[in-house]
Amino acid sequence: MAARRPLTAFWRDQSGATAVEVGVIVVLISIALIGAMTVLSDGIKTAFTKSADAMGS
Repeated sequence: MAARRPLTAFWRDQSGATAVEVGVIVVLISIALIGAMTVLSDGIKTAFTKSADAMGS
């Protein structure tokens, strides 16, 4: 029974949980930003190409 006490204390310890949660949130936001930049970059490139063609350069 004495061997279970450290394991139970370790299981209930939540001191590192906040850091892990923040890390997961940062990763998810990074993935969303990379995806958005990928989608938007094609549209921006097309818009600049069209405007450059319209100006004749």
